[in-house]
Amino acid sequence: MKTQLVMAALLFAGGVAAAQPKVIAHRGYWTAPGSAQNSLSSFAKADSVGVYGSEIDVWLTADDRLIVNHDRVYKGTDIDMEKATAREIMQIVLPNGTENIPSLDAYLELVASKPATRLILEMKSLSDLNREDLAAEKIARALRKHGVLERTDIIAFSINACLAFKKLLPETKIYYLNGDLPPKSIKKLGLAGIDYSVKTLQEHPQWVKQAHDLGLEVNVWTVDSEEEMKYFIDLGVDYITTDYPERLQALLEQ
Repeated sequence: MKTQLVMAALLFAGGVAAAQPKVIAHRGYWTAPGSAQNSLSSFAKADSVGVYGSEIDVWLTADDRLIVNHDRVYKGTDIDMEKATAREIMQIVLPNGTENIPSLDAYLELVASKPATRLILEMKSLSDLNREDLAAEKIARALRKHGVLERTDIIAFSINACLAFKKLLPETKIYYLNGDLPPKSIKKLGLAGIDYSVKTLQEHPQWVKQAHDLGLEVNVWTVDSEEEMKYFIDLGVDYITTDYPERLQALLEQ
């Protein structure tokens, strides 16, 4: 009987450990010294601390190329990611002073060289749905070209983009970001799960269990305070996206 109790305790402890959320570095580990958001160094630094995944943002430029950056208009400039050419955009120097905004191809070359870290790729919403479809096609082609498709999850605010990827990449996990649909709607769309903001999941904490009951996964962004990290660990989300991955890793190890 005593042996059975010990084994049960060990199994329970193992189940708890397995249920811990995985750490995703938001726009890479950009808060590390010498890094910058969506830079090559941000992915390298995320990989160096052993995160599960590192997130990037991808735009389709005016000349139909793919670049990696978050804001539509880069801070301190009038350069619009969707209206400017890749050449114009890639001349922008990032805040670390050592890198420029990278092309998706350059980024994926680095990702391919660091197989331990998963890529979480957000396709930015575009002004034209046809261009979203084109961007999805080009992203899918690039992921295959660099051999990283099986290590990539796709996220998007646009339902159109999510469905475009679902058609192009039926085996790839695709998550919806906007936060306006309950899990049952995401299930009907055939997506892998919800990837909602701190505010949304604090307002609808029941969506975590609902998603899990439907076989969906849950990510939450962007979780930076220790208080919020503890809240979402206890809530049982599958992934936590944060600007401070080492802070979250330390909390999970306690």
